[in-house]
Amino acid sequence: MKPADVSDLWWRTAVVYCLDVETFQDSNGDGIGDFPGLSSRIEHLVELGVTCVWLLPFHPSPNRDDGYDISDHYGVDPRLGTAGDVVEFLRIAHDRGIRVIMDLVLNHTSDRHPWFRSARRSPDSPFRDYYVWSDDPPRAGRHPVFPGEEDDVWTFDEKAGQYYHHSFHRFQPDLNLAHPAVRAEFARIVGYWLELGVDGFRLDAVPFLIGPPGAADHADPHAFLRELRRFIGRRRGDAVLLGEVGLSHADQVEYFGTRGTELDLQFDFDTMTATFLALARREAEPLRAILGSRPLVDASQGWAMFLRNHDELTVELREPDEREDVFAAFAPDERQRVYDRGITRRLAPLLDGDPRRLRLAYSLLFSAPGAPVLLYGEEIGMGEIPRTPDRLAVRTPMQWTAEPAAGFSTARRSRLVRRLPDDGYAPRHVSVQEQQNDPGSLLAFVRRLIARYRATPEIAWGRTEVLPADDPAVFSHAQIEDDRVFLAVHNLSESACSVRVDLRSLPPHGPLRDILGTGAPAADAEERTMTIDLDAYGFRWFLGDRGQG
Repeated sequence: MKPADVSDLWWRTAVVYCLDVETFQDSNGDGIGDFPGLSSRIEHLVELGVTCVWLLPFHPSPNRDDGYDISDHYGVDPRLGTAGDVVEFLRIAHDRGIRVIMDLVLNHTSDRHPWFRSARRSPDSPFRDYYVWSDDPPRAGRHPVFPGEEDDVWTFDEKAGQYYHHSFHRFQPDLNLAHPAVRAEFARIVGYWLELGVDGFRLDAVPFLIGPPGAADHADPHAFLRELRRFIGRRRGDAVLLGEVGLSHADQVEYFGTRGTELDLQFDFDTMTATFLALARREAEPLRAILGSRPLVDASQGWAMFLRNHDELTVELREPDEREDVFAAFAPDERQRVYDRGITRRLAPLLDGDPRRLRLAYSLLFSAPGAPVLLYGEEIGMGEIPRTPDRLAVRTPMQWTAEPAAGFSTARRSRLVRRLPDDGYAPRHVSVQEQQNDPGSLLAFVRRLIARYRATPEIAWGRTEVLPADDPAVFSHAQIEDDRVFLAVHNLSESACSVRVDLRSLPPHGPLRDILGTGAPAADAEERTMTIDLDAYGFRWFLGDRGQG
């Protein structure tokens, strides 16, 4: 149920658009995207219906891990612009009704960060305790996040004469968040970016903030998150903390804290993986089970729903046989997989370019209870670079036009910061320009879903009810809020069907109106059931007023 005052909870119903500045739009012809280029494309986001932009890291960095190896948390990569360019983008976005959040990487720094360089030089350095050191580190316990690239989480540093801890790559030494000076430094960093105008932060790899030895207060490992939430609340009461907590629902709950004391939003990894298992098996049970058992959280907290993001599509939470089913369906080539847990493909090629399945997937996303998150380019069905052996496969330049450099840059293709696809997903086949004025395009369809989602707050605010259907391939659920009922029905099968949905668990309501305009249902008011005809991979959305039955 909605709290009485929702004015500061904008993120509960946000439409979030994730983008990498360096691959979105180049303004000066050097082949690298930048903030002035991003500002010039703001109308695309407005027309799409985006209400929040999530910026991937844009700080100075050696760029050995897609910018997550940061060497200056206060700075802007000079290739991408200046702090003034960031402020100008924030002004333009806010003027157009779009909020902006940014990645906040708290776990580690680059090994080229001035803090770490100083820490290595002397045990008396004021920055020595900013990191986690050991003379004789334990050999059992945690394993590297990137198996095959790292074989240990401890690396010996010759200059320091000690081992330092790194949950990720060895060039990303872990910060010691138990140290008061580190916490104070991040308070200054957060305060700085809030003062410039950002509307919140996406926290990277949250479980690792409180996991590694020395990285948090072991007496109360969540104390740091509460401290951060309080600080941000004092500086900007309406700023959001969106957390990447790649755990099951049961384990995620504690990261919300009590009544908004820790994270405001969390990515719903359980539902995402259940969605792909359901799509792979063409059966609804994985979705029924996961949404039917998702824990209730405080009204001030919520879930961020997504299908794909800038990293791999991880299926780590699924059982071994389930992972194999997803791999077999969507990444049959082992070169499309990474770390034995993820898939490095974009959504359109992953679904074999089938427009029916692609629209079905997006309907599942935007009808799911939460705030939807889109990766840039997904609205036009962009592809990845096949057989790229890492997560950069999906970080290709935005495809604006059919020109050789996709309208992303005036530079030659050979000078672009990343390669462009040269297959059926090349710019000559997939671009904003091609789809802009086509009412039957994927872009038009996504715009329509976003508009309907924004006009139907019951989707995000309502109580979820998973409804029985007499076809195992059909997933049906309702969102019940105040005086309205939202119902969505999805056919995961390649065969058309006529399905009977049981509505007896819903409160009394009037006629259910088809709000996507895909046909009229046949309803049986006395038996409280609805018979719905669905095409192969078809879906329907309905809305009804309570108390009018």
